[in-house]
Amino acid sequence: MRLRMPQVTLNGYSSSYTPGDPLTGFGVAKVLDSGHPDYKAGDLVWGITGWEEYSLITPTEGLTSLEQGLKKIQHTDVPLSYHTGLLGMPGMTAYAGFYELCSPKKGEYVFVSAASGAVGQLVGQFAKLLGCYVVGSAGSKEKVDLLKNKLGNDDAFNYKEEHDLDAALKRYFPEGIDIYFDNVGGKTLDAVLLNMRVHGRIAVCGMISQYNVHQQPEGVQNLTCLLFKRIHMVGFSVLDHHQLYPKFIETVLPYIKEGKIVYVEDMAEGLESGPAALVGLFSGRNVGKKVVVVARE
Repeated sequence: MRLRMPQVTLNGYSSSYTPGDPLTGFGVAKVLDSGHPDYKAGDLVWGITGWEEYSLITPTEGLTSLEQGLKKIQHTDVPLSYHTGLLGMPGMTAYAGFYELCSPKKGEYVFVSAASGAVGQLVGQFAKLLGCYVVGSAGSKEKVDLLKNKLGNDDAFNYKEEHDLDAALKRYFPEGIDIYFDNVGGKTLDAVLLNMRVHGRIAVCGMISQYNVHQQPEGVQNLTCLLFKRIHMVGFSVLDHHQLYPKFIETVLPYIKEGKIVYVEDMAEGLESGPAALVGLFSGRNVGKKVVVVARE
C-alpha cells in the first residue's frame, strides 16, 4: 500500500492511488447482493477490497485474477482473518518466495528479516518444517522472544541492538547463509551478502527500510559477492505466482489443522483505526500480521 502512495509508482508493480478514492488492500468481505452467476448473497470472498464498509464491484472489474478479483472462501473452519494473512496474499508470498524461488533443502541455513511479520513468520516455519536451521531478526525483545518461543526459530536477534550486522550474522551463522528471505533491504541486505555461502539464494520480498527514505536511499555496497559466490538473488511479486494457489492451500491447510503452523495476528478494531494501523507498520508497532477489523459480523 505504501508503494502506491507516491504520484509516480514503479513500472510493473501497481498503479498509484487516486486522491479522494478509498484506499484498497487485501481484505475479506461478505456478498450482500450479486448479479454475477458465480457469486450469490451470503458468499464470503477475499481479495482486493476497499477501505470502506460497503463496496460496489462493477462488471468491468475482474473477478478471477488474484491481482484484481475476489476469490470465494471455501474453508470457513479457520478464522476469516486468516484469508488476509496465512491463507491470503502474505501466505502465498511466503510459500512462493521460499519454496519456488529459494529451492530449499533439508539442513540448509536460513535467515529471515522482519521475521515476526505477516510473511516472515511463515517463511521461518516453512523452513523448520523442511528441516532447515533458521534464524530471524526483528525490532524488539518481545518479537525476538516470539520467534524463539512460539514461531520455532532456532535463534533470533534484535537488529536494533546490533551495531555491526556483519559481526552479528557471523555469530549466528559461523558457516554462512544458504538462503536469505529479505523483507527489509538496506544495511541488512548489505551485511547478508558478505555472509552468504557459495550458490546461496536470496528472495527479495520487500525493502521496508527504504520505503520512507525521502532523500537518497541506502546503497548496497557488497554486490560483488553475487559474482564471486555465484549467488542467485531475485525480486518477486506474489502476483506472478497466482497459479500456485491450489497447491499452496493443499500444503498449508493440513499444517494448520495439525497444529504444525501457528499464525500471530495483531488486531485493530474499527475502520477508523486503519490509518494508525498502517502507519504503525513503519515503526514496528505491530506484532505479527496487522489486521483491521471493519465488522465482526
